[in-house]
Amino acid sequence: MDDTELQEELARLHSASVGWALWCCGHRQDEAEDVVQTAYLKILDRSATFDGRSSLRTWLFGVIRRTAVAQQRRHRVRRLLLDRWLVTEPPATSPADPEAIACQSDRNRHLLRAVGQLATRQQQVLHLVFYQDLTVEEASRVMHVSLGTARTHFDRGKRRLREILAEEGATYER
Repeated sequence: MDDTELQEELARLHSASVGWALWCCGHRQDEAEDVVQTAYLKILDRSATFDGRSSLRTWLFGVIRRTAVAQQRRHRVRRLLLDRWLVTEPPATSPADPEAIACQSDRNRHLLRAVGQLATRQQQVLHLVFYQDLTVEEASRVMHVSLGTARTHFDRGKRRLREILAEEGATYER
């Protein structure tokens, strides 16, 4: 795939990439934007290269996921170091953005709270399948786990999510 084709595909997948990055960054838009930009830079400067073993979309989501994990690790280390030498002040609240407004509804809050109770890998595979329209097999490639592991996390995540929502008296369909 040449650079022009790659850039066209990245542009086509941009909305889905931002959605996945938002999920990987705990719905913090500023961090998600940084992750997407860093992932694109890795791709365009060839430090991340597409080898064709999966679809471009699953590969791109994998690059975004690994970039988000690395960024979160750097932030944790930086916070630990800063906490040691500085008095931390509470973070400033940011103005409401469309993502935050959408999460305000009762249904979304209940669902996000329930999903937040799942194991991280269960959260990731459910997000990739339900919100990014990937198959479980594609999600396994993004997450760098075996297909069997992804299926297990997917099934257990759905089952546990149903249990949590039933305990709260809510029912949700895909």
